[in-house]
Amino acid sequence: MTSDRIARGYLQEAQTRRIALDALFGARGYPAVVRESQDLVELVLKGALRFVGVEPPKRHDVHDVVQHFIDRFPEEWLRALTELSGALTELAQDRAPAFYGKEDEDIPPSELFGEDDARRAMAIADRLLDLYARLLREKR
Repeated sequence: MTSDRIARGYLQEAQTRRIALDALFGARGYPAVVRESQDLVELVLKGALRFVGVEPPKRHDVHDVVQHFIDRFPEEWLRALTELSGALTELAQDRAPAFYGKEDEDIPPSELFGEDDARRAMAIADRLLDLYARLLREKR
């Protein structure tokens, strides 16, 4: 279902998760910051797709779908997604290890993700959240 109302609800959810990121970072929960940043990014990208009339696929990483419909977005989205493409793929791939670790190797998430990883994930989330908020404000 594509919907302006759902897209705006996703913005509110993403903004709430952004507040949680600060708390998790302050508690040194760096793997949780990575995981929650991915969830925030997923909400933003799926909300953006809904906002421009595209039903998002039922998977976690949808930045390639946004790129496919980039002509429906302001030009700054193309620049951001081009710059962040590799980082978005990596963040999506980090989603499960940030939660479970590498169970087959007996490595907990805390040994996989540190402060720098959390900062990078938050920076990606912040950039996309800003773009999304502006998209929704511009097209009222």
